[in-house]
Amino acid sequence: MRVLLVSWEYPPVVVGGLGRHVHALARELAAAGHEVVVLCRQPTGSDASTHPTSDTVVDAVRVLRAAEDPIHLEFARDLVAWTLAMGHTLVRTALTRLGDWRPEVVHAHDWLVAHPATTLADVLGVPLVATLHATEAGRHSGWLPGPLNRAVHSVEWALANRADTVITCSRAMRTEAAQLYDLDPAAIHVVHNGIDARGWRVRRDRAAAVRERFAPGPGPVLVFVGRLEYEKGVQDLLAALPRIRRRHPGTRLLVAGTGTQREFLAGEVRRLRLGRAVSFTGHLPDRDLAALLVAADAVVLPSRYEPFGIVALEAAAAGATLVASTAGGLGELVVEGETGWSFPPADVPALAAAVDRALHAPAVAANHARTARARLREDFAWPTLAARTAALYAAAENGGERALPRPKIATGDLLAGAALLRRRPLLAGHVRDGGALGRGGLVVRDPVPHHARGGAHGDAVVRDVPAHDGVGAEHAAAPDAGAP
Repeated sequence: MRVLLVSWEYPPVVVGGLGRHVHALARELAAAGHEVVVLCRQPTGSDASTHPTSDTVVDAVRVLRAAEDPIHLEFARDLVAWTLAMGHTLVRTALTRLGDWRPEVVHAHDWLVAHPATTLADVLGVPLVATLHATEAGRHSGWLPGPLNRAVHSVEWALANRADTVITCSRAMRTEAAQLYDLDPAAIHVVHNGIDARGWRVRRDRAAAVRERFAPGPGPVLVFVGRLEYEKGVQDLLAALPRIRRRHPGTRLLVAGTGTQREFLAGEVRRLRLGRAVSFTGHLPDRDLAALLVAADAVVLPSRYEPFGIVALEAAAAGATLVASTAGGLGELVVEGETGWSFPPADVPALAAAVDRALHAPAVAANHARTARARLREDFAWPTLAARTAALYAAAENGGERALPRPKIATGDLLAGAALLRRRPLLAGHVRDGGALGRGGLVVRDPVPHHARGGAHGDAVVRDVPAHDGVGAEHAAAPDAGAP
């Protein structure tokens, strides 16, 4: 089958987990005999003189990478204009470079490519498949606090309602998407993210060396890997750490990743007097990251919002002990008493208790880790997931161009009543205001959408992260439009 994948990131231009997902899917589809073309972009801040449009073949996948137009736009400041400009370059590149090649299906990955993917599907007269990797409302615990948040949501709604086939990466995301975009849950297909577990096995001496480098000395070592954003819940792990250290003296926490909440979290470390117990490693190359996962006594993922949770797959592939919240897709990956230990999102005492259970039972933890790794081969192997996706391509029926109204966006919590999101966070830039939104909720001062939050230095720009071994790492990401 001839497949056109449309994505705003593809290695080596990687912002979050979405880029790795599309990369792996493209390679597996090609390995299965499908003709695959990936339509993507050159790095942010480049132009046609430094990074011209390229047409290459890598791993049997044809990659059309569009040059940025000369117009001066900044991702954070001009999010909508930047996205539309990127879409224009993608459409132009496809129409002028594809030649006689025509896809049988167009597959859009998230809202940033909604316009070019929809246009190409309409012009070429083929089915449009859309994978929804995350939602703007979900990232804000059900709220759309500012005009830009609502604009992003409306594009997501339009893509979901225009697509002939909709895919989400977890059952939790299917529930969320159905509620947000007025879709029938039964019509949404779940295809999990996958992993090649072979790349995450590390020799014990290598793991010991990395542990000695980052956390020398005795005592348990906990590891968090991910973007340093509020919805990842690192603040809850820090709040739980004093309780954990009382039960397990000498426990240390290594925080691997970058993001806009780095300074806030550093302030929490000072406030809680955890300076000697917590270290921020920043971005780690995949080789060091894999070794750190192996070296950890437990990998803790305290997310408040998590469409899927690729890091959980990586930790399982490394054979690590997993302690994770039940937020979104994490609850489908980490099962209490089977593949790890779990706790409700934002529940600090429960988080501390789950870590305590894991550290008190190393033999049980090792058994859970073996079970989690075995499950990867059964449920999260990329050849299997690519085959499921290809079957959805074959079954997709072209509904053709259609006129859609603007969605009506309710005020307040759009996910009220949804089991996966029960708490409203106090985000950076938000202040409590005694019910200004009618529920004692949040009011926003100069709201910044999730996608436009700052990069590694908090300066609100997109940072395209260089790939390691051909694939970028989620924990290295800056803003992550659609990243898991």
